[in-house]
Amino acid sequence: MFPAAFDYHAPQSLGEALTLLAANADAKLIAGGHSLLPAMKLRLAQPAALIDINRIKDLAYIRPEGDEIAIGALTTHHAIATSDLLSRQATALAEAAQVLADVQVRNRGTIGGALAHADPAADYPAAVLALDAAFVVASPQGRRRVAAADWFTGPFFTALQPGEILVEVRIPARQSGQAGTYRKFVRRVCDYAIVGVAVRLAADATGCCTDARVALTGTGDVAYRATATEAALVGQPLKRAVIRAAAQQAVAGVQVAEDAYVPAAYRANLARVETERAIAAAAARLGA
Repeated sequence: MFPAAFDYHAPQSLGEALTLLAANADAKLIAGGHSLLPAMKLRLAQPAALIDINRIKDLAYIRPEGDEIAIGALTTHHAIATSDLLSRQATALAEAAQVLADVQVRNRGTIGGALAHADPAADYPAAVLALDAAFVVASPQGRRRVAAADWFTGPFFTALQPGEILVEVRIPARQSGQAGTYRKFVRRVCDYAIVGVAVRLAADATGCCTDARVALTGTGDVAYRATATEAALVGQPLKRAVIRAAAQQAVAGVQVAEDAYVPAAYRANLARVETERAIAAAAARLGA
């Protein structure tokens, strides 16, 4: 199908984009367009105007800033997947980008677009939760910072307010004694995750876990931190039995999603299995 008629704008700066967004209440921002355009073709979305922000070149970057890594919202998945800096400092995010969709999407899609879309089975949500990321959003009134824990408010809903644009993602740099990973189970190559698990662990010299962040995507109606699993790890040696017992809590208190392909019981068991594997992989990188 063809989309409904719409106006098209291509601002050259963030200020111009914010002005256009304020003047067009029914407008949608577009960057890679891999989520919005299919919805428009099916007429599930019928924005009166599109504001194409691809020409705002100063929103595409990956750079260290103090004790954080700053990532511009227009940075492509490919740039994140191939970044040496992110591979070292934010491993779960880089590994999530490496298995996200297909080559075409990775080359054109952007981290800002994916996080603003907030698909509950997308790869980035688990990674940014496990990495304790923060999002910087801009509006005509200025900028504000939103913790990843407060960003995902429901399936396809975020803390982004009308008139705001997500401009940057900030990731705490990896500290000594930390390691992470991202694992994803799919029905077919390039699919959204049936279950995706992101982990960042910290351990002391004896191999005892001093901090654990474990986040899942594809499992519930939004990505979430598996806090019961985290609590079962902290203060314990990162041994197989401890990891296995902790992973059994991966869906504690969660209404597990189901669909025509994946029953809830199967997804719940898979979440436990993939959580165990992800924690074990991160622990191995720590030498535990």
